[in-house]
Amino acid sequence: MKKINIKKYINNANVSRFRFWIQLISFFIFVYGGYFFIEIGSRLPIFSCPYVPGSPGGCYLLGVQHELNSTWHTIFSPRGISILKSLGIFLLFFIFLNKAWCGFVCPLGTLQDWITRLRKSLGFSFTRYDEMSFKRLKVIKYILLALLILIPLAINNSFFGLPKLSHSMHTPFCKICPARTILPLFNGDTSQIYIDFTDTTTIILTSLGLMVAALFLVGSFVKKRFFCFFCPMSALQFLFSKIGLLRLIKNGDKCTRCGNCSRVCDVGITEIADDILSKNIIKDDCMMCLKCVEACPEEGALKVKVLNFDIFSATEEGFFKRYGGTSKFETSNKDDVLNSNKNKDE
Repeated sequence: MKKINIKKYINNANVSRFRFWIQLISFFIFVYGGYFFIEIGSRLPIFSCPYVPGSPGGCYLLGVQHELNSTWHTIFSPRGISILKSLGIFLLFFIFLNKAWCGFVCPLGTLQDWITRLRKSLGFSFTRYDEMSFKRLKVIKYILLALLILIPLAINNSFFGLPKLSHSMHTPFCKICPARTILPLFNGDTSQIYIDFTDTTTIILTSLGLMVAALFLVGSFVKKRFFCFFCPMSALQFLFSKIGLLRLIKNGDKCTRCGNCSRVCDVGITEIADDILSKNIIKDDCMMCLKCVEACPEEGALKVKVLNFDIFSATEEGFFKRYGGTSKFETSNKDDVLNSNKNKDE
C-alpha cells in the first residue's frame, strides 16, 4: 500500500481552492447560522453583523463602541472590567487564526473576492495603488480605529473642555459600515437602506452609510479587497498580530526576490518580496490568504507556522504542481502581472 507523505501532500495542495470552500461555508454560517440555532458570540474578529437577520454572532467593533459610551468613572470602576473581558474574548478568537480571519472567514472579505471573480469573468482589468498612495491610504484604517474609540468616549466625557457629543453618535462606525447595509440583503432584508431623519447627526451618518456601501461595491469591482485598505478591524488585528499562533514566516536567505508573492497579493504588499530581513512577514494590510506561499518557487522561503510547527511551506514541487511552471503562473495571474508592470512604469 502506497504511503501518503502528509507534509508533501499539503505543500503541493491548492490552498486557494480550499480557501474558496472555507469562505463559502463561513459566509453561510455568519449570514444564515442563526436560523440553524448556531450561536458563536458577540466579540468576533470579523464583520459578522448583528444587524443581519439570522446572524449567529456579532462583530467586536459594535460591542466596544457600546462599552466605551460610558463616563470615565464607570470605565475605571469595577464595571470597567467588562471592557477588558470583551477584549479578552476577542483575543481568544483572534489568537488561533491571527489575520487569516480576514482572508478565510470575514463575510465582507468573501463578498469582495466574489466581486473580483465577477470582474474577471466579465473580462475587466483591475487597478492597483501606486506605492505612495498605498502608504498614505494605510493610515486611514488607524484614523477610523481611533475615531471609533474616541467618539463614543466623547459622548459622556468632555475632552479638553470641549462640548460632549450627541448620543446619536453612540455607534458611529456601525452607522457607516457597509456590512450593516449590504449583508442583510442576502436575507432579503432592505430595512437598513434608509436615511434616518431623527436629527442632523443621524441624517449625516446614515447618508454616509449609503455612500460608503455604494463605494464598497464600486471600489471592490475596480480594486481587489478595496475596503480592506480602510478597515479598522484590520488595524486592530494588526496591533495584536504578534500574539497570534498562526504566523507567516520568511527566510530571506532563500528569497531570490522574483516578485511572485507580491504580484499575487490581493492588496499589493511589496514588502513581502522586498523585505529579506524580517522573519515575521505579516503586515497591517495582510489578510493571510496564503497566495504568496503558493506562488513562491523557493524551498522554505515562505512558511506558515503554528507555534514552531510548519503547516504549509513554499516548495519548488508545490509551485510547479499548482502552476506548471513560470509561463503558466504568468498566464493564470495575467492581470496581476500586467498591473504590477504598469505601476512600475508609472
